[in-house]
Amino acid sequence: MLRIGAHVSIAGGIDNAVERQVEIGGNCGQVFTHSPQVWQDPNVGSEEAETFRDGTREQLDGPWVIHSSYLVNLCTPKDDLREKSIDSMQKEVDAAEQLGIEYVNVHLGAHTGAGVDGGLANAASALDALDVPDGVTVLIESDAGAGTKLGGDFEHLARVLDESQQDLDVCVDTAHAFAAGYDLSSTTAVENAVREFDDVVGLEHLKCIHLNDSKHECGTNKDEHAHVGEGRIGEEGMRAIVTHPDLEDVPLVLETPTEGGKSYAWNVDRVKEFREERAAV
Repeated sequence: MLRIGAHVSIAGGIDNAVERQVEIGGNCGQVFTHSPQVWQDPNVGSEEAETFRDGTREQLDGPWVIHSSYLVNLCTPKDDLREKSIDSMQKEVDAAEQLGIEYVNVHLGAHTGAGVDGGLANAASALDALDVPDGVTVLIESDAGAGTKLGGDFEHLARVLDESQQDLDVCVDTAHAFAAGYDLSSTTAVENAVREFDDVVGLEHLKCIHLNDSKHECGTNKDEHAHVGEGRIGEEGMRAIVTHPDLEDVPLVLETPTEGGKSYAWNVDRVKEFREERAAV
């Protein structure tokens, strides 16, 4: 089954996210529980949460993903930032339980001088400090790898999964992976990247794909998203991702821009067309 949706706004209440997802033709999706640019707690009332759960059950296939705050840095060697990051993540996983949301997605962050080994160890131990409710799983997201940010290499993701005591899984962002040096611009390149991910991390851990094209070339570490098939990954690469037999059941979440007269609905339709064309062959 094709599960495709987008990161939608919760303006006016998180329960409004359900209708926004339906309006773009999505059947799964992602939200922030608050502004991602500030330290802020999720503020979801019990009635609002119930409306969200009911709407999801009645109108969508799921799953939903909560994307954590951009301020969270699991790799940091700074004690105060580490504690704020753990506290923020704890509140996100608790909100996920309240909302019936299966996944909370987080970037590993930047080691800022701790080194790769130190940063990954910091991330694993920070995740181990969480009390993750039953039915909720934390997803480590692949990164574009700029500066001292970790998660650009599949090996970084694998090491955190191995070192942490938590039952973690992974979200791969196609634009991030491409920026980090994993070529996805052709059918052969996608096949190679999928095999490498499986060898290093394991496809059983891939629970979500952020489906974004890239405005920048492979290996530039530049994170700027483009419409599906209209960036440097291009139509062949995006089509290969969407139709790859090992990825066909993985939920696809768009974080594409609104520009050029195109928004989420256009990208959802594009992905559906790729799948329909494959089925017709």
